Amino acid sequence: MLPIISEDTALKAFEEIFKDMPAWRKKMIHYLKEENPEINTAIIEAANKTDLDPKAVALGAYMTYLLIEMAAKENDALMNFVE
Repeated sequence: MLPIISEDTALKAFEEIFKDMPAWRKKMIHYLKEENPEINTAIIEAANKTDLDPKAVALGAYMTYLLIEMAAKENDALMNFVE
């Protein structure tokens, strides 16, 4: 099951992404090459096979990956919270 992405998580992600979108996209390419190369390859292949702007397609996929990753970490932190 995918984690729920809170509004706060989305705002944090968008703040990071849209500060310098082209640089962020390049950073994500390098990050995913190390973190999850199969996903990175799938994103690049999908972007290259689209009739749309490949950079926009890749951006959407990288944004989704980041949002899910951030939400999963947030949910894990909540599940492991001990008072």
